Amino acid sequence: MARRPKKHIERILALKAKFWPEIHEKEYWNRHTNDGFITIPRTMPIILSIIDDLTKNHPAGSTYFELWGRAFDEMYVSLSNPDIHAHHAGFSGQRARRIWQQRMDSLVELGFIKTVVGSAGKHSHAVIIHPHLAIKRLKDSDHPGLTEAKYNSLFMRATEVGAPDISIDPTIPEVQADEIAF
Repeated sequence: MARRPKKHIERILALKAKFWPEIHEKEYWNRHTNDGFITIPRTMPIILSIIDDLTKNHPAGSTYFELWGRAFDEMYVSLSNPDIHAHHAGFSGQRARRIWQQRMDSLVELGFIKTVVGSAGKHSHAVIIHPHLAIKRLKDSDHPGLTEAKYNSLFMRATEVGAPDISIDPTIPEVQADEIAF
């Protein structure tokens, strides 16, 4: 991961001090001093929007983000309690677990995750596929729910933040797995 130039950081800190002098430094989230953080791609808002577009009327973006929030660098998630996962994804009531399972089915079908059966049911364990590769595969297969405008927005944002992985050939993921960086 590239470090930002010291002058850039100093400029940002000066702007924060000028515009928000009343906010103490401890009021900001700091990934170096706070536990419970995850790394997410800077393109995540567009990724979630695309997922919701692809799962129209049954949005699965919150389910995907709930999984991401549980994953470490290995991108593996143990799904031992579907009721808790459903609740954390924003589903409640008697149908919460069923809705969560349907959203999981959609994420599997679209290629964002892969799951295996186990003691907690058909989605007992999951791995999260690199979202840029999953979306690129959908684009290359002309998936009807993926609009060119959203894909282009993702491509532009990925380029803007220095994430060239959006242009990786998704048919050869094992060769390029070491090249992927967030």
